[in-house]
Amino acid sequence: MSTSTAPAAGPPRFPFSAVVGHDDLRLALLLNAVHPGVGGVLVRGEKGTAKSTAVRALAALLPSHAVVDACRFGCDPAAPDPSCPDGPHPAGAAGGRRPARLVELPVGATEDRLVGSLDLEKALSEGRRAYQPGLLADAHRGVLYVDEVNLLHDHLVDLLLDAAAMGRAHVERDGVSVSHAARFLLVGTMNPEEGELRPQLLDRFGLTVEVRASRDVDTRVEVTRRRMAFEDDPAGFVARFAPDETATAARLRAAQAHVSAVAVSDRELRRIAFVCARFDVDGMRADLVITRAAAAHAAWEGRDAVTADDVRVAARLALPHRRRRDPFDEPGLDPAELDRALADAEDHLGPE
Repeated sequence: MSTSTAPAAGPPRFPFSAVVGHDDLRLALLLNAVHPGVGGVLVRGEKGTAKSTAVRALAALLPSHAVVDACRFGCDPAAPDPSCPDGPHPAGAAGGRRPARLVELPVGATEDRLVGSLDLEKALSEGRRAYQPGLLADAHRGVLYVDEVNLLHDHLVDLLLDAAAMGRAHVERDGVSVSHAARFLLVGTMNPEEGELRPQLLDRFGLTVEVRASRDVDTRVEVTRRRMAFEDDPAGFVARFAPDETATAARLRAAQAHVSAVAVSDRELRRIAFVCARFDVDGMRADLVITRAAAAHAAWEGRDAVTADDVRVAARLALPHRRRRDPFDEPGLDPAELDRALADAEDHLGPE
């Protein structure tokens, strides 16, 4: 028998569509929601710039999904994970639906809290895997939000980035191992004044966004006005933006369904390769991230094929943190320099 899972009750969240400004932040979050293969978002910025507000608001836009009853790992009844520690689940197992989860990783989290823990005594004495899921399991098919990611121990950052890249989490103790699916949208936020991430870790994030408080008086007034209105009447404020939230959620679902059909021509692949080579990025991760993000942007805009405009948007978000050559250099990308590289790429490619 199928059951349904009602969304967890909680206080109203500030609507995604009510966030003032921060266009790049909102776009980067949406592109990752459209195509999780983009690899997550690192949001850099000073305190009090609505970084956390935007991330939490995005989770409310994500579609709910089917889950197997009583599965702690959120397996899809139509395609259950064959390695699920709560399985095996037969195809078509009874299940319900649950909203996409937003899981927050605290700064003081331990490795066991992140990946889960294995009861070795029970595993050895009873011959079964006694596994307590961690936050990676909770975040499966949802959002994993890491505030102040630069303050986490490097080995924890490595673990969550590995899981995000592979879509699986692994726990191994004395030869006893457990593996489960862990596909999630990874979002890390940080205040650069409190320390930087190592360049090797920076590169593992698909996109990066710099967030600063606006210096425009009218924008700052509108931010204050909306925040006060939300605090005075949360339900009424949420209702006011409900039509915009519904429209954005529908557009997101349509883009998610369409992104796999978006064509990336050899011409656009060569454009991407030319730009990455021009900026002298290490490895091939930038090429892959830009390709996926460009496809996601095309799907978000309702197009069937990637264009030069999609490549520009993707490169603007994927390259800034990959240009660092000195630990003390600030990541960044001059838009004029990107435009010159794209113009040169066009000349290199020649007429269509």
